[in-house]
Amino acid sequence: MHVLKFGGTSVGSAENLSRVLEIVRSQVGERRVVVVSAHSGVTDELLRLARAAVAGRYSMRKIRRLHRDLYAEIGVEFGVVEPLLDELNDLLRGLKLVGELTPRSLDLVASFGERMSSRGIAAYFSSNGLAAEAVDAWDLGLRTDSRYGEASPDVASFPAIKKGLSRFSDTVPVVTGFIAHDAKGNVTTLGRSGSDFSATILAAASAADEVQIWTDVDGVMSADPRVVKKARSIPALSIAEASELAYYGAKVIHPATMLPAVEKRIPVRVLNTAHPDHEGTSILLNAPPTRNAVKSIASKRGIILVTISSTRMLLQAGFMARIFEVFAKHNLSVDLVATSEVTVSVTVATERNLDAVIHDLSEFSEPTVERDLAQVCVVGEGIRDRVGTAAEVFAVLKQARLPVRLISHGGTKINISFLVEAAEVAKCVRALHRAFFE
Repeated sequence: MHVLKFGGTSVGSAENLSRVLEIVRSQVGERRVVVVSAHSGVTDELLRLARAAVAGRYSMRKIRRLHRDLYAEIGVEFGVVEPLLDELNDLLRGLKLVGELTPRSLDLVASFGERMSSRGIAAYFSSNGLAAEAVDAWDLGLRTDSRYGEASPDVASFPAIKKGLSRFSDTVPVVTGFIAHDAKGNVTTLGRSGSDFSATILAAASAADEVQIWTDVDGVMSADPRVVKKARSIPALSIAEASELAYYGAKVIHPATMLPAVEKRIPVRVLNTAHPDHEGTSILLNAPPTRNAVKSIASKRGIILVTISSTRMLLQAGFMARIFEVFAKHNLSVDLVATSEVTVSVTVATERNLDAVIHDLSEFSEPTVERDLAQVCVVGEGIRDRVGTAAEVFAVLKQARLPVRLISHGGTKINISFLVEAAEVAKCVRALHRAFFE
């Protein structure tokens, strides 16, 4: 069985949907499960509508028009999603009256995107001779915890999922990505880009042969193609390399996407809907070695550097624990960490709760904050065994006259991470890509 996931761009236009139909149809020798995101732009519009409703004024005109125009173009009756749009309108009216938006109600609003797209795409497949049925993931048995906005799957639901999928032998199930139910039947979401996660959950539960993540690029690239014109696709990545790249800014893959499938040794392939013949990128438990120690260069803007200084920390046990207790108390995740005798520097990727963290740190230290930074991460399992890769990286930065603010190497031994000014990140990535790939 193949699980094929199609993202918002892939299902966002009539041209792309025709490609999706041919891709699914071409794999006729396999049992197929199709997992879909909301049509391009719909999730953002739903979240905007929820906030507008709470503010007292919203309009369904745009989201109705988006679905009506797309379905008219592909020959699908608007009636397949009209009841859901009416239900959404009732929900928004309720939010307007209550004047409050909780994480639970926001997940419920967000769920309408996938619920509508699964119905429209199943109808499109069926009208073109490919028998299909729209399926809400919770009807297959997918259950999660109740962490709204970033729910985690309950593995105890996997047998139910396997049983639910087994009933589709002659029909292609078109399953909602991104959404599930918790134990109480409330709608939950798996986080943005969670449709990828949904695909590998279904694959792991049903012991599928392969997961295909269909997107708008030729697999995982050696750098962001919007930054580096000569970026190339990577034939294979290990789960460790893929996880590093996902965390440090590669937008093709979700950090948690691969784990359910790869842990069960189910290959995950990242493919391009526009170029279905391209081999894309395979994500494996262990990727074959390559000549180049570096596989890819990722970057992430919006990094904040917090430096905690205190002469009282010298030789004092428990000082580091006290610092990280403050970050944990305010639910602010730390990424890079560097220490000296009297300072600790850490990076965070959000302003959320940062003021509260600084306030608490000030009670026993002198914290400073630097913004407008970017993190660059050079990734490859070959870095672990090859001598001199770090020297090559910093020789490139020296030649390009790019000062570095903080360096981290050795945590996983497959990446070298450092900070540069945000204004210099594109120049930095291009210089490194020339050195290692061109």
